[in-house]
Amino acid sequence: MENFVYFVGDKRSREVFVVDPAWQVDTILRAAKEEDLKIKGALISHFHFDHTNGVEELLETVDCPIYVNKHDAPYMGISRDNIKNTDDGQKIRVGDVEFTLIHTPGHTPGSQCFHAQDCLVSGDTLFIGACGRCDLPGGDPKEMYYTLTQRLMKFDDSTILCPGHNYAEKPKSTLGEQRKTNPYLMCDSLDNFLKFRM
Repeated sequence: MENFVYFVGDKRSREVFVVDPAWQVDTILRAAKEEDLKIKGALISHFHFDHTNGVEELLETVDCPIYVNKHDAPYMGISRDNIKNTDDGQKIRVGDVEFTLIHTPGHTPGSQCFHAQDCLVSGDTLFIGACGRCDLPGGDPKEMYYTLTQRLMKFDDSTILCPGHNYAEKPKSTLGEQRKTNPYLMCDSLDNFLKFRM
């Protein structure tokens, strides 16, 4: 499924969060060890299995908080105390780096993106040249339109976009480039978006 799993955090302290731990947790743990990274938690972009199937295995090795938007937390199927419900606009830190959690419903009710410095990790909300599906359970194309146009487009053109899947010819882009080329961001009304999305 060509998921991206990211380490995001503080270069100086080597403290990081894992974004969407899934599939090959042994590879995640090995990479952290090789890079001398200290995993301090996990950020979950949304509850879908392909982004969360490694959470339990990660917790067997690292006792850390798992940050999930409160609207997606009930679907996680994990009852551990490690699950931390998050809200829109909530800020969390790892080392000296602060992340803002942005509630971005549309793909799922509790999809969230993570913004720090000049980067936006977008999960399955915004891809390079596309956006997340809205036809799965919990998906909502109207919410997706407002997420894209009102929540994400407030960030600067220079913001680096790091999507949740490798669906393009390159692994990252900028929001400025996506404004000019992504057909879902070029829809000038909700009606046009719904016609294009459906």
